[in-house]
Amino acid sequence: MKTVAPTKTNLLRLRDELKFAKMGHELLDQKRNILVLELLNLVDQTVEYESKVDAALGKAYAGLEDAVLAMGRLKVGALASAVDMRSNITLRQRRVMGVALPVVETAFEDGSPYFSPMDTSVRIDEAVSAFRDALGQLGRLAELKVSIVRLAREVRKTIRKVNALEKIAIPDLGESLHYVQNRLEESERDMFVLMKTVKDRLSKQELEVGQA
Repeated sequence: MKTVAPTKTNLLRLRDELKFAKMGHELLDQKRNILVLELLNLVDQTVEYESKVDAALGKAYAGLEDAVLAMGRLKVGALASAVDMRSNITLRQRRVMGVALPVVETAFEDGSPYFSPMDTSVRIDEAVSAFRDALGQLGRLAELKVSIVRLAREVRKTIRKVNALEKIAIPDLGESLHYVQNRLEESERDMFVLMKTVKDRLSKQELEVGQA
């Protein structure tokens, strides 16, 4: 606790600062709770999406292996170069308690059919479709993981601020306010005693003058 001059001005200032600190602590505590809930929700979604992406990639590579077995590696490589598909990734932002989180939207421009169906296996078409689906899910997974990192960083910052207010600022302000208030009350009592003593002496002097 810093030594504060026991004046009425400081008393009013400390009351305002303590009220403001408590209000800030309440708002930050609410922000922390909202961020933690959002973070836990995103973690659950990420776990689910990682499983989906793993399954999608597994299906895509399995389809590619089937195509290679059906047509041979060289032919599959030649057909792959004929695939006319362009991805369009759009990045936006959404905000949660002031934290900017990414929103990833993945779209594909598909110029199929890429090659003649003659002498080709349906496995190659299935593999292309599976890889396209997997790429779309990877965009969503990237969005979730970046959001988790940003939210976790903001949660740590908010917790530090809440703890600083709760354990340092508010107790210090409370002690300073208590000190100033006690000193002012003590000064008022001393002044009251002094004024009563002066009044008693004046009354005694007036009585003595009257009797003379």
